[in-house]
Amino acid sequence: MSSVEFRNEQQFIDELYARLDHLRDQAEHSVQQALSDTGSGFQARLERDVVVAEQSGLLSALNAGENGLCFGRLEFSDGQDHHIGRIGIRQDDADRTPLVLDWRAEVARPFYLATGHFPMGLRRRRHLTTRGREVTALHDEILDLADTERTGHEGADADAVLLAALDAARTGRMHDIVQTIQAEQDRIIRSPHRGVLVVEGGPGTGKTAVALHRAAYLLYAHRELLAKRGVLIVGPNPAFLGYIGEVLPSLGETGVLLSTPGELFPGIRATGTDRPGAAAVKGRAEMADVLAHVVRDRQALPENVPAGSGEDSAVVPEPALEIDHDDYGTLLLDRTMAHEARDRARATGLPHNLARPYFAFRVIDSLTHQLADRLGADPYGGPNLLGADDIAQLGKEIATSAEVHAAIDSLWPPLTPVQLVSDFLADPSHLPAHEAELIRRTTQDWTPADIPLLDEAAELLGFDDSAQRAAEERERQQRIAYAQGVLDLSQGSESYEFEDMENEFLAAHDIIDAERMAERQEEADHRSTAERAAADRTWAFGHVIVDEAQELSEMAWRLLMRRCPTRSMTLVGDPAQTGDEAGCGSWKRILDPYVGDRYELVRLGVNYRTPAEIMELAAAVLRARYPGFEPPSSVRSTGRRPWVRQTDDLAGAVAEAVRQSAPARVREGGGRLAVIAPRPLHEVLAAALPGVRAGEEPDLTRTVVLLEPRQAKGLEFDTVIVVEPADHEPSDLYVALTRATQALGVVHTGRLPKGLAEQP
Repeated sequence: MSSVEFRNEQQFIDELYARLDHLRDQAEHSVQQALSDTGSGFQARLERDVVVAEQSGLLSALNAGENGLCFGRLEFSDGQDHHIGRIGIRQDDADRTPLVLDWRAEVARPFYLATGHFPMGLRRRRHLTTRGREVTALHDEILDLADTERTGHEGADADAVLLAALDAARTGRMHDIVQTIQAEQDRIIRSPHRGVLVVEGGPGTGKTAVALHRAAYLLYAHRELLAKRGVLIVGPNPAFLGYIGEVLPSLGETGVLLSTPGELFPGIRATGTDRPGAAAVKGRAEMADVLAHVVRDRQALPENVPAGSGEDSAVVPEPALEIDHDDYGTLLLDRTMAHEARDRARATGLPHNLARPYFAFRVIDSLTHQLADRLGADPYGGPNLLGADDIAQLGKEIATSAEVHAAIDSLWPPLTPVQLVSDFLADPSHLPAHEAELIRRTTQDWTPADIPLLDEAAELLGFDDSAQRAAEERERQQRIAYAQGVLDLSQGSESYEFEDMENEFLAAHDIIDAERMAERQEEADHRSTAERAAADRTWAFGHVIVDEAQELSEMAWRLLMRRCPTRSMTLVGDPAQTGDEAGCGSWKRILDPYVGDRYELVRLGVNYRTPAEIMELAAAVLRARYPGFEPPSSVRSTGRRPWVRQTDDLAGAVAEAVRQSAPARVREGGGRLAVIAPRPLHEVLAAALPGVRAGEEPDLTRTVVLLEPRQAKGLEFDTVIVVEPADHEPSDLYVALTRATQALGVVHTGRLPKGLAEQP
């Protein structure tokens, strides 16, 4: 019986991959044919680019399905039978009959939700395990107990497939869980909630995997919307993004922008590190008001006193700027004039750079009337001798004066976010002295905490693109004029040799006008949604997913909320793991300013990664500070308790522990081991560990890696060795202790923190 089942499934897999290869060949041929098209006209280029983009995307999805293309089969009581896979593939028939269903399709839900008590119409659920294109194992679950037919592949343990996946060796890259999604995870992935969905869970509960699969599901269910607006996924650090980077492509989704908080301002990549306490100061919500005051202070008034005034003067004139004009001598921009112009500009409510033209216009108008009063004054006290046209001409001459514009710039300068924040950090005088000293910096080595400040500055300043738009409009008019000339030439050279014939011949000017013809010569933007979004600070994403959300500062949340005005977001995190000094650590604190209590909170309570023995020790550490803390429940036990070792030779002991503690699969290159230590120890430890390098962006595919706790957030390894636990903050230590899937060791030279010290 079993050989028949294997043969049948292998035959199906062979047919499925044959269809996959055919579709892939078709897509490759379409791309090659489009690229070889020699058409040079605009329409030809546009059609070629569209075909290449569409077929390249299809090819990426088909290539993603190569491994583990089909992993399940649903047999319904009514006789229906469906195979389930990571992407959907249809047969080449008139009805486009599904060959394998996409796991995200509604009909595939019983694969994840059906139980013996609630079979959802199923009689049998089959898990297929494959290696490449070969079926290696079948595991059947009987859901209709009245059905007596057996295949010989029924398993006594319904969780065998899940446990096998959990016990598999790690590779340094996260794998999708599409084959083993649990019911509580599936409900979150397919949640219909359109606002902010918060997914909270302790270590190993699959928060990140759920968030990524939710992104894949949303892209499937709302393709038209999200294909245009895109999905942004924010992770805590570059190592984490590298770790999760293959999950969505493996599910056929490539149009997603992955970013760290330090990469969310176009053109800037934050690589610097703040001194202790600085990130907390920069991350407070009050920094928005501070920067607003900094901008207002750049909108100055005249302070100097004109020459000739002093103590002997009968009347001390108000401060004014002296503006030397080549034709009309000295103009005075006094404080009253500047104050009125500033009030008018501020009253517009526009950002600084966009309000600047209003300030400039008012200043120029005031100087024009000042000059008109001087030049047109009637010596006998009569009305001004200059007419309206004369005053208008004076205004033009004032408006084109370089000296006048220099004066305007000195009072209301055009500013860039980089310039404003750099100046503020060099002289943060708007803050209390102790806070100013913490963040003071003269170098332009941007840190992640600076990025929200740059974004806030960009909001306060705005970007005056009027000159750019004017130039683009001039170019557009030139193209239209050129197109009109072409059409006129075409019409002028039209032959009337056949004018007596009944049939009319259409010329270019009969079917297109100059404006439309000019539009066809414009260059189209064929960048992907993710590429365009990454370059545009004002881009509004269709959905935003934030991992380790509890770590972000209040200022960082202001930035992210601007990126998603619809508030369609999935936030993933664990307040117990908050380690960043600027982190909010509370969903209420994060969301109150934006959505109040109008968000949905769901909790994951099952730990799939961390064995019970390790979780017990990690929980004891956190419980020493928070007595009421309850960790997630582990689904498995390895029988191996963590070990704790004291030494006088730290580097030597760690090196020996790496040699001895790594299970066979790590020594053979099939698993991964992490040494998690405080950053100051990395250099000496790296010297003692052959082939191991320290750095901001570790290579997680190496057999042994050296990390600090915050670099390890969201990651998992077969074996973990934690070094000097007393030097870690409690939340960071909790993170470090919960990264292992198999074995955990602790090496220390001195005291142990509470919770660890009490361990046998």
